[in-house]
Amino acid sequence: MAGDSQGRWAQGVRLLNRLTQARAQQSGWMDALGRMSSRVRAEGLVDDDALSRLDMLDEALSTYGYDPFGFSPEFVKKLIPAVAWLYRVYFRVQTTGVDTIPDGPVLLISNHSGQLPLDAMMIVGACLLDKTQPRMVRSMVERWVPTLPFASWILARSGQIVGTRDNFRRLVQQGAPILVFPEGVVGINKTYDKAYQLQRFGYGFMRLALENGMPIVPVAVVGAEEQAPSLANIEPLAKLLGAPAFPITPTFPWLGPLGLLPYPVRYHIHFGEAMRFEGQPDDEDRVIGEKVDRVKAAIQAMLDRGVAERVSIF
Repeated sequence: MAGDSQGRWAQGVRLLNRLTQARAQQSGWMDALGRMSSRVRAEGLVDDDALSRLDMLDEALSTYGYDPFGFSPEFVKKLIPAVAWLYRVYFRVQTTGVDTIPDGPVLLISNHSGQLPLDAMMIVGACLLDKTQPRMVRSMVERWVPTLPFASWILARSGQIVGTRDNFRRLVQQGAPILVFPEGVVGINKTYDKAYQLQRFGYGFMRLALENGMPIVPVAVVGAEEQAPSLANIEPLAKLLGAPAFPITPTFPWLGPLGLLPYPVRYHIHFGEAMRFEGQPDDEDRVIGEKVDRVKAAIQAMLDRGVAERVSIF
């Protein structure tokens, strides 16, 4: 089994290299993703269970209709085989508790780390690839994300939207699970000496949960802190470039763009029991803060336990 996994990993890396080299000849990213999807299946880069799940997802995604935010089921169908390879082979994700997510609108509240939103991708992957009844998770992203070339395009078509109250309410009406990272950019900007130490949580998610009567599922991601450990953050250079951070890692910027590639660490994603809160969304900060602290404490406890129980980062 280990040999099969290593073989799929090496084949996947070669496939990504070929797609990168062939990009200039492609008419668009949709074409490139279509080729990637076909090759992942044809070359057996994921296991049989993942392949059968991909077939089920093709049918499930076809039930989605028009989406005002730009979510494209056809795009996700082409993207999900690559996500499956990252999920099952590259990061070898181990997930617990994903079937505890209740039906209907629900908030997934998670810790956040790494300069690339791979932790969000793996949470979405867990709900598609490991949940008995798969669900398409919609993530709330920072307001600066739509200013990024390419990234804004791919995130919108894969179902991720800017985190405003109006957008949130529309997603609630669709009954979608909504993923929120209350640490915001502070979470992804922190250096490795603060790994797995939750930063300050914003209060907005709790007010929205109370307003809409939504349960909250705490989520703890272990592994993303090591995928590209930040040794320092050059804030003046980040401001000059209009970026949220300019991290210095063991490989970036020394290896150029290649230095942004994540290490093949093993992810562990833990979904906790749903938490339900009562109260008014316009309660004073002190009251809201006490509820937020309960969610934060639940995630921190899962993080501490997850870090203590893992044998190796790989």
